[in-house]
Amino acid sequence: MCGILAVIGKSSPEEVGALSKRMTHRGPDENGLVQTKNGSVLSHERLSIIDLNTGVQPIQSDNDEWMVHNGEIYNHEEIRKQLNNYPFKTKSDSEVIVALYKKYGFEFCNSLDGVFAFVIVDGDTFMAARDPIGVKPLYYGVDKSGKMYFASEMKAISDQCFEMEAFPPGHYYTPQTGFVKYYKPNWENPFVAKEKTDLKKLKNALITATKKRLMTDVPLGVLLSGGLDSSLIASITKRLLPEDSELHSFSVGVDESSPDLIAAKKVADFIGTTHHNVVFSVEEGIEAIKKIIWHLETYDVTTIRAATPMYFLSKYIKLAGIKTVLSGEGADEIFGGYLYFHDAPNTIEFQKELIRRVKNLSTADCLRADKSTMAHGIEARVPFLDKDFLDTAMHIQPSDKQPDRTISKPEKHILRAAFDEKENPYLPDEVLWRQKEQFSDGIGYSWIDTLRQFCVNTVNDKQFAQAKKLYPHNTPTTKEAFYFRQLFEEMYPQLHALKTVKKWIPKWQENEDPSGRASLAHNNNLITKTKRQRRA
Repeated sequence: MCGILAVIGKSSPEEVGALSKRMTHRGPDENGLVQTKNGSVLSHERLSIIDLNTGVQPIQSDNDEWMVHNGEIYNHEEIRKQLNNYPFKTKSDSEVIVALYKKYGFEFCNSLDGVFAFVIVDGDTFMAARDPIGVKPLYYGVDKSGKMYFASEMKAISDQCFEMEAFPPGHYYTPQTGFVKYYKPNWENPFVAKEKTDLKKLKNALITATKKRLMTDVPLGVLLSGGLDSSLIASITKRLLPEDSELHSFSVGVDESSPDLIAAKKVADFIGTTHHNVVFSVEEGIEAIKKIIWHLETYDVTTIRAATPMYFLSKYIKLAGIKTVLSGEGADEIFGGYLYFHDAPNTIEFQKELIRRVKNLSTADCLRADKSTMAHGIEARVPFLDKDFLDTAMHIQPSDKQPDRTISKPEKHILRAAFDEKENPYLPDEVLWRQKEQFSDGIGYSWIDTLRQFCVNTVNDKQFAQAKKLYPHNTPTTKEAFYFRQLFEEMYPQLHALKTVKKWIPKWQENEDPSGRASLAHNNNLITKTKRQRRA
């Protein structure tokens, strides 16, 4: 993992290097920079995960092609075998990208199994691409002279460009082709999800996805909120590792009575991890908001609420000497885990919302997970967003996934059932069947309540009355949103920066509050009822 910056067109290496240093937090281990023959400059801030000794970037092909890459290619060893005539110089997973380019030209992104944002410069042409879901961030822009910029974070280029946008997931770009959508899963059509649930197939697909993500040359840990998704990933990871391996798990809350800390400790004791409970104060969280917005590059309320505890957790993980963690992002979007999904009017609308949420992950949970961990040089891996697992899960008929409080059918029912083993249980019943707590709620309800009240006290009524005039684009509708927007615009005042932000808003409920507690399904004992009925 790392931070990449590419400026296409004759540029000053010193100036590009200075811009790249704005992302040093993404790659604290080493920096690489090269100017190509046509004057373009590629820079790389490296977090060493794979091939610690020879994996320095930018990487040169066996000719004059140069590449920078952020991400992990999990099938790089298989690709190396397929390209056995290519003279590989490193053991890095990244090098297979330029090798594939040499053999196939632009049409190779679907051969990559992993997460990535990369730029290849080949003489007077170039290619940029982003992984299918957008797990890894990438921005692009154009300056007044016509040079194109590509960067892992917009802070490196927002003040250089007069136009800038987030690079669309699942696309590549070349000057010859423009943007090309290479990732075209048929599950994007809401009417193709017709398969009946095969619990064994679903379970094996998630285990395989997790196993891929154990590839590392540095210490690995797991994020463990105590909710279903992270707990399953932690349990699977523990089983996949050698029996005598120590696995560190990490949870965060605002005090020791936080729901997530209590549940996480149960899971850690149950599966046998070396567990760390991390506590931060609400006051510390509020004080860090501006720095967190600088890292996140968003003013979305949900993202900031949830990223704050993740930011403090990542800081602790860094101090603990762990550089790679597995996390549970994506499950709620794939299976309809957010409580507002209880209110979907029918199965087709439910499926459409699943697809919309998965396709927008790059603007929400993927953005939060990447930038709040990479703020401290920690790489987060997300098994639920594995391409093969998505193919399995997104083709399941929506009626099997859709929760229904009238028959005590909880959210993510089939995922719970797939791992509900009596003989050798993956998780305690009370965790496997625990109701969804959105991350910013589960760390302790006082976090959101106090943060919201702080914003109410900080933004006066006269200021808030000017919201539409001050912020005509994505006008904030609460004082909390207004406060976050103020901080964002102090650091990123450009209109193109503002427009990269997408707001997370739940559907089918009376208000737009993203907290799970705003849903009528919250704490209605669905999980308890369902578990009792299943055991009867």
